[in-house]
Amino acid sequence: MKRNNSIGLRLKELHRSGKKAVALLIDPDKFENQQLLKQVLAQALHYPLELILIGGSLMTTRKLSHTIHRMREMTGPIPIVLFPGNVIQLSDKADGILFISLISGRNPELLIGQQVVAAPLLAKTNLEVLPTGYMLVDGGCITSAHYMSQCIPLPNDKPELALATALAGHFLGLGYFYLDTGSGATHPISSELIKALRSRIDSPILVGGGIDSTDKAKTAWQAGADIIVIGNRAEKNPDFLIEVLQYCEMYNLSLNVN
Repeated sequence: MKRNNSIGLRLKELHRSGKKAVALLIDPDKFENQQLLKQVLAQALHYPLELILIGGSLMTTRKLSHTIHRMREMTGPIPIVLFPGNVIQLSDKADGILFISLISGRNPELLIGQQVVAAPLLAKTNLEVLPTGYMLVDGGCITSAHYMSQCIPLPNDKPELALATALAGHFLGLGYFYLDTGSGATHPISSELIKALRSRIDSPILVGGGIDSTDKAKTAWQAGADIIVIGNRAEKNPDFLIEVLQYCEMYNLSLNVN
């Protein structure tokens, strides 16, 4: 089945340009207040929000499709990309999917097992498939991602170990990398760890988890992240997402001036 590759091209062009971007992560199990979700999206559409990621640890397929259908009326041209927590979280209502392999863990089900089950289902859709190396990093507390994956996270203070992991994913052909400490983490990915990956990995890098201030977003971008992912904090404070988007817009404008 012919697939669109527009999302991947956008991310790769963003990386080549040196510009930065923001992705909003929506967990329908947490955004059950539809009015709040509508408020967050209405504000975000005034700024260059790059992606809307949708996923959650316990979400059902039916709820996923319903949420995407509702979001379509609010998101305009912004791509909706699945960030699946398990194999049942697939929906052809989205534009694409982060086809993730948990390369930082040793759980075979999340490294390749569930991907084998999902592949024939994905082959019947028009979803744009983005092969992504997912790297779970210690964010100072046990998160849902740690518990559900049953994996020990990478140490946040061992950038050389994270780089070796990312290089393995790169040599295996993965085209995107997502560094995450998990929803509700108390610490974000360290700048040293992001810098280590950026020094050797010439691919789009997404960074999420523990980003609860504009300064932390700025630090991640300056260290080499292409896209920061805002989730838990936007659910609690929609204005925070706007602050980060405003800073991102100013940062990118300064690149054009220079």
